[in-house]
Amino acid sequence: MPGFHTHITVSTAVGIGYAVWGGTMYDLPFTTCALAGGLCSIAGIMPDLDSDSGTPSRETIAFAAAVIPMLVFNKLQVYGLTIEQMVLFGAPMYLLIRFGLGTIFKSASVHRGMFHSIPAAAIAGLIGYLVCDSGAHLVHTYKAIAVALGYLVHLVLDEIWSIDVHEGRLKKSFGTALKFFGDNPSSTLMTYCFLCLLMMFAANERGQPPTPTAYARRHVDPNAPVVTPGSYQYPVPTPNQSATRTPDGWQRPRTTSRRTRLDDPWQ
Repeated sequence: MPGFHTHITVSTAVGIGYAVWGGTMYDLPFTTCALAGGLCSIAGIMPDLDSDSGTPSRETIAFAAAVIPMLVFNKLQVYGLTIEQMVLFGAPMYLLIRFGLGTIFKSASVHRGMFHSIPAAAIAGLIGYLVCDSGAHLVHTYKAIAVALGYLVHLVLDEIWSIDVHEGRLKKSFGTALKFFGDNPSSTLMTYCFLCLLMMFAANERGQPPTPTAYARRHVDPNAPVVTPGSYQYPVPTPNQSATRTPDGWQRPRTTSRRTRLDDPWQ
């Protein structure tokens, strides 16, 4: 069985390659690619949350407790929360993940159970999709695939180490990582129910702008309206507005009323 250092080294190497691919193929910013590579690296030890060894579980939960509250800040800001409200929301989330999640995983799972399965990799990717809300479909999906990819790297390594090359035989652990069903029917049912629930949440995500030109100049949204120079018509001024004519002939409305300091209670 590959150790912690093997998993983190291989998943980090795959994450670096994935980051370089995203930067060269889709013109993604360096920070986005670096974050996706880091998520792929950490996801490479996530399946060992059910391990009896404390190192993978401790490192993964500590990373998740620190990073997940920061990743959801953008989503909370979309819903109109203030900085104080986001801090009050993030602090309990950190404590719950840091001190409650590990205990739940350790008591409710067995090693090489459904944590080591293809549906679990899909669940990890969907969680990454829901948490890493960047406001653009391309970046959104790019980070989610990074999480699922790192998770699958771990499973593939476990299957490779289950082959005894020297004796030419398969170990008993062969087939326990890349699987769709586990030995416990209740765990398998709960895994697929959780997977379906996350899929519904992902499908009902708020509509975000498609591939932005700032992130992927090679992919233009076909549904975006095409505006040619000089074709834009400004609205007709209302009776309370006066229009000014610019040298190019456009009519730009200008309101006649001025806002005073008494209009703003904070002034």
